[in-house]
Amino acid sequence: QFLLPEQWSLLSVDESRQALYYAVVVGQTEVDLSDARVKVGEGLAGWVAEHGETLIIPEAEPDSDRDPRLAHPSDGSRFRIRSAICMPLRSRNRTLGVIQLFNCTVESLADDTIAFLHLLCDYAAIAIENARAVDRIRELTITDDCTGLYNQRHLDRVLRGESEHAKATGTPFSLIFIDLDYFKRVNDDHGHQIGSLLLAEFGQALRSMVRNADSVFRYGGDEFVIVLHEMGREEAAHFARRLHRKLRRKSFRVSRHLELRVRASYGLATWPDDAEDVHNLLRAADLAMYRVKTTTRDGIALAGE
Repeated sequence: QFLLPEQWSLLSVDESRQALYYAVVVGQTEVDLSDARVKVGEGLAGWVAEHGETLIIPEAEPDSDRDPRLAHPSDGSRFRIRSAICMPLRSRNRTLGVIQLFNCTVESLADDTIAFLHLLCDYAAIAIENARAVDRIRELTITDDCTGLYNQRHLDRVLRGESEHAKATGTPFSLIFIDLDYFKRVNDDHGHQIGSLLLAEFGQALRSMVRNADSVFRYGGDEFVIVLHEMGREEAAHFARRLHRKLRRKSFRVSRHLELRVRASYGLATWPDDAEDVHNLLRAADLAMYRVKTTTRDGIALAGE
C-alpha cells in the first residue's frame, strides 16, 4: 500500500536445494507460482539471493535500452516488468529471502522510501528467522534422534487427526506395526552403534517406500509404525506385502565392510473395520504383529484373521 507496485512477491530461500520458492505473490500474474522455483543466481531474485545486495532498476526512458535482466521474468509469466526493486532479507550474514516489487510509482524510488523498505526488510528477516527457529524446536520435539523419523509422541497427534478426517469424510485409513526379528543378535554380534545405524537405515528405507501423504514413526526400540492415509484394508494389505518383499531383499550397508539384511514381523489394522478408536486400532495392529512374532516371524498378519 505504501509503495504501490503492480506486483510484489516474497521468495524464501531453500538452502538445501539452493533455490527460492514463492511464499507470497500479490498483484498481476497469469500463472500459479506455488510450485515454481528460482535457482540462486538466476533472474533478479536469484541474483539478489546470491550476492546479498539490493538491486534497483528504474524505469527506462522510452528511447533507451531496457535492462536485459527485465526481459525474462523468472516466474514464467508474460507480465511486463518496466522497473524493479529487489531486496534481500538478511540475518546473521545469511540471506533468508528476497522481496521484489515490480513497476512501482516513480516516487517509490526516492531515498527515504528505499530507506523505509530496508528497515521493513530487516524486521521481516527477524520475523522469518524466529519462525524458523520455532519450527526447528517443534521438529526436535516430534522427531526420533536415532532414525530421523517421527516419534511416538507425534504418532498420537497424527492418529487423532487421521481419525477426525476419516470420520468427517467417511474414508478409511490403515496402520502397519513392524517389529524387527532377532534384532538383539545385531547388538550382541556387532555392538549397539551398528544396531543404531541399522535402525536409522531401516527407518529411512521405510520413509522412501511410502507415499507423501503417509507417515512413518519409530514407536520404540526396534518397532516402527506406518500410518497409511485414506487406504482401506485390501489396498493396505497389498501395500504391506509389497513392502515386506522389498525390505526382505534389501541389504543395509551399516559400515564400509558390513552389510546386513533384516527380517521383520508385520501387523495390519484398518479403521473402521478393526476398531473405531485409534487406541484400539493401534492395539489391533500390534496384536496382529505379535501373532507373527510368536509363530513364523518374517511375515504379515491382518487384524481379525
